[in-house]
Amino acid sequence: MGHDISGYNKAGEEIAYARFSMGNYNAIILYDLLEANNFYAGVSGSGDSTTFSTQQIEKALNAYSQFFGNNVSLARNDFITGDQKQILNFILNCLATAQKEGNVRVCFC
Repeated sequence: MGHDISGYNKAGEEIAYARFSMGNYNAIILYDLLEANNFYAGVSGSGDSTTFSTQQIEKALNAYSQFFGNNVSLARNDFITGDQKQILNFILNCLATAQKEGNVRVCFC
């Protein structure tokens, strides 16, 4: 059991992925940042998916910056922890797709 959270483009290709064990509290952080707590099912995601707009993902990125107090430009280097980097990379990859395609679908399994 665990949280496998995947982002998909309109072609159905996986463009973002985050994995957390069932006991890893950092999963809840990603759900919170995405304002997707209704997809949190305790030891895993609910198995459902939803579509996020560019604005929603931008809001998650801003919330990330406020929560962690990190400059987003540091995302691709070693100054942030593994789970922080995983969360940020997930949001950035979803944002890139949403900006290109208008939205991004995220599955919470």
